[in-house]
Amino acid sequence: MSVNGARGEAVAVLGGERRRLCLTLGALAEIETALEVEGLDGLAERMRRLSARDLKAVLGALLRGGGETDVDPGAVDPREAAEAVARAFAAAA
Repeated sequence: MSVNGARGEAVAVLGGERRRLCLTLGALAEIETALEVEGLDGLAERMRRLSARDLKAVLGALLRGGGETDVDPGAVDPREAAEAVARAFAAAA
């Protein structure tokens, strides 16, 4: 699986499968809504204290941003999920 670094895509292994994640504008809006924050400053602060439900919502938005529609974020190992989210945000920087 290749990634488009210019687009900010990242790849993470979730449940033994390589999956593409991307922090698109749509994913960002979905994350802001799920975490009930506005703007990047609010998001950065809120990301420091994610619950399991929050992590599931963030991972789902990033997977959909990467075009992955057949993954259940709730079935992903929490450590894999956290690592995938970190990779996606790092790739977007």
